[in-house]
Amino acid sequence: MTPPIRVLIVDDEPLARERLKELLADEADMTVIGECRDGVEAIAAIGKERPDLVLLDVQMPEPDGFGVLRAVAQERQPAVIFVTAHRDFAVQAFEANALDYLLKPFDRERFRLSLSRVRERRRTGATELDADLIERLDALSQRLPPASEPYATKLVAKVGWRMRFLRVEDIDYLEAEGNYVSVHLGKQSYLARETMNALEAKLDPKDFVRAHRSLIVRVDRIEEVEPLPPGEFVLTLRDGTKLTSGRSYRARLQRALDLPS
Repeated sequence: MTPPIRVLIVDDEPLARERLKELLADEADMTVIGECRDGVEAIAAIGKERPDLVLLDVQMPEPDGFGVLRAVAQERQPAVIFVTAHRDFAVQAFEANALDYLLKPFDRERFRLSLSRVRERRRTGATELDADLIERLDALSQRLPPASEPYATKLVAKVGWRMRFLRVEDIDYLEAEGNYVSVHLGKQSYLARETMNALEAKLDPKDFVRAHRSLIVRVDRIEEVEPLPPGEFVLTLRDGTKLTSGRSYRARLQRALDLPS
């Protein structure tokens, strides 16, 4: 008897994890062996549990999904299906040799198509992406229609008892501050009562880059980059503000700023 396919779910959103568990409950040859809320938990679970399949979110507390794959030794690397609300990482998924790239929201039929790829890989032992998936990844990265929910053009901040609307184009950077996020515009800063992940999802990734678990920076405000030995960067903005990036966000900054590896 063929043993079940052991699945690890990695997503920082509890509802997303529950949805995946519900869908997997109908698959007799699949068993969920665990769930993780962030990249650190995912790396530890992959090393300890050796899952056959990881349903992996892309954007989550550091390291992100790609950081997880970089941290896992090649011989331990399971089959991976990226599950994300962000269409912008399809090319990276292709480069990471993912079996599929599920763009939220997706239906049961689309999910089962992804699982069929996992079964086929187990049956044949194939490690290369098939032509159909390559074609669809290319479509995701180059020919997708505009998102139904466009990126935000303004954010809402609290000023005393009032609410202030902040134009996204005026924002220099955003920084976590307790249960709030401090939104910096020139010499002014305002508190937005949202998580960093929620705000990051609202901002166009062509204009903003996550530089740290607690920092998002507008790309065109960065005037100078100074690398530090541990893999961090000191980012100097146009107004002289200096910000330090996180080591696990190095690759994101390199891509966003077209820096050499």
